[in-house]
Amino acid sequence: MAKVIGVANQKGGVGKTTTAVNLAAALGVLEKKILLIDADPQANATSGLGIDEANFSTYNLLEHSADAGKCIQKTASPNLDIIPSHIDLVAAEIELVDRENREYMLKEALKSIREDYDYIIIDCAPSLGLITINALTAADSVIIPIQCEYFALEGLGKLLNTIKNVQKIHNKELDIEGLLLTMYDSRLRLSNQVVEEVNSHFPEMVFETIISRNVRLSEAPSFGESILNYDAESKGAIQYLQLAEEVLLKNDSLVKN
Repeated sequence: MAKVIGVANQKGGVGKTTTAVNLAAALGVLEKKILLIDADPQANATSGLGIDEANFSTYNLLEHSADAGKCIQKTASPNLDIIPSHIDLVAAEIELVDRENREYMLKEALKSIREDYDYIIIDCAPSLGLITINALTAADSVIIPIQCEYFALEGLGKLLNTIKNVQKIHNKELDIEGLLLTMYDSRLRLSNQVVEEVNSHFPEMVFETIISRNVRLSEAPSFGESILNYDAESKGAIQYLQLAEEVLLKNDSLVKN
């Protein structure tokens, strides 16, 4: 059965979608069967993998107006499928408010396909609204990207409190997969200070892999490709492969234990 991992941070511009797309692609390259769910109305993960139009999207999945199988599309990346997003997803926040068990709509929708994949990655919206709560309720764990810049830890406490509330009310099994440091620049004292601070506050939770600022990583989405398809030899591609290997190693050790 697939492990479901949400990639979440209510702050925008921290490398959340970049991480969701490229971690999913890297896991696919490592011969795992992966489904990426774009749960952000901005649909950047969708366009970032070259998907322009979709008959069914995450909106239909949350509304239960189409089953998960109908929403899935193939991508150009090996072993990677996607459930694309659409601007209509904005309406789901309002339309689900009066639904019974509204926080469990995504979890229920994924039951029919969890056996088909090794990992399901959810790219969450940069907010703590109902769609993100659905994602956290459906997830087994969550990866939190943190940019190596000023105000890096701003809002992290609020997100951790939200995760605790979801654990308490909706999903007691939800775990933190790890904190991922992104947009790192070794030349900047500030970047190094953020790395030290995050590691001192959350020593057991931080991934060893750090994602550096990388021009090729920024360019790839405009070509509708993951960094592994766009430039497999770039620093960004190598680092996301390292992250994928770290995720696999951690989960393999959990299974053995």
